Amino acid sequence: MRSDEKRREVAFSRNDEIENTLQFRGWNQEAFERRHVRVFITGATGFVGSHVAQKFAAEGAKLLLLARKSSNLEGIQGLDADVITGDLRQPETLRSALSGCDALIHVAADYRLWVPDPADMYAANVDGTRELLRLAREAGISRVVYTSSVATMGFKSDGSVIDEDTPVSLADMIGHYKRSKFMGEQEAIKAAAAGQHVMILNPTTPIGPGDVKPTPTGRIIVDFLNRKFPAYVDTGLNLVDVGEVARMHVVALDHGTPGQRYILGGENLTLKQILDRMSAITGLPSPNAKVPHAVAMAFAFLDETFTGKLLKKEPRATVEAVRMGKKMMFASSAKAEQELGFKHVPIYHALRSAIHWFVTHGYAPAPGGNRS
Repeated sequence: MRSDEKRREVAFSRNDEIENTLQFRGWNQEAFERRHVRVFITGATGFVGSHVAQKFAAEGAKLLLLARKSSNLEGIQGLDADVITGDLRQPETLRSALSGCDALIHVAADYRLWVPDPADMYAANVDGTRELLRLAREAGISRVVYTSSVATMGFKSDGSVIDEDTPVSLADMIGHYKRSKFMGEQEAIKAAAAGQHVMILNPTTPIGPGDVKPTPTGRIIVDFLNRKFPAYVDTGLNLVDVGEVARMHVVALDHGTPGQRYILGGENLTLKQILDRMSAITGLPSPNAKVPHAVAMAFAFLDETFTGKLLKKEPRATVEAVRMGKKMMFASSAKAEQELGFKHVPIYHALRSAIHWFVTHGYAPAPGGNRS
């Protein structure tokens, strides 16, 4: 296996080439505008998807954005795009919208760490992916980018940094979200093996402005800002700038190898380090109390039982999240740096931008002594 250092050395010149010329062999900005390239994007109302849609809009693409009837359209307001109402669980209804499109960017996923009915999650993340890829083939769409997740990777309990070559199987997947994403990714790999041009991107934990819902990671930031984070558990994440993740969806149309997985990651940080960085940005105190995993698991079980099963609401803590937290989700993006020109950038700017966005949009009060 090639070392990270060797991959990054090669990546520098390639990164400059991609960033400075945007020569995507027919998919550059001029081509987008000249050919009126039609790009169908699922999940565009979500956090990552809205940034992806904005990147393609900047390239001059003709956008068709899939949204459910219940979707919040705030993230795509102002974009020159056609919004198609539909649902991945009813993929056949999307056939006419896909007709005539040049590229499919499949970002949508049911991303929840607790669901009252797991069947809905599998229907969207697995069946929906398989059928959408089939419809894309039948519509003659020449390029597909599938947004998977670093959750499908084989993380180790010792906290070692993993990459795309780290062995992994379905049995390693904890909970319905990770299992469904792993199974959906397998559908993309199968389609690529059969000859379909499917690129697979595996973002780690994106952060930045525009996390409307917010995502589970966004809730960590919001809870910290609202001083609802009195303690932490010993876990770790890889944080990545959502803007760079979005840029890779454009680049991946014509770089990289179909069927290969590409981790898009930034900095490997423990949860305590993340909280400390938010403290440095906001002036708010970082918690010092560390909660043992056993205590966190007991609280999550009670919260799922009372809030989830009895009140039929999403619990703040879930058994699945605590189980996932026992492994440090540290990853290397060296392969994407070398083959796609991915930029490994410090997370400070994205974290500060996320904090600023949440405060200015009313998710939390402005912290006293804000130094951002």
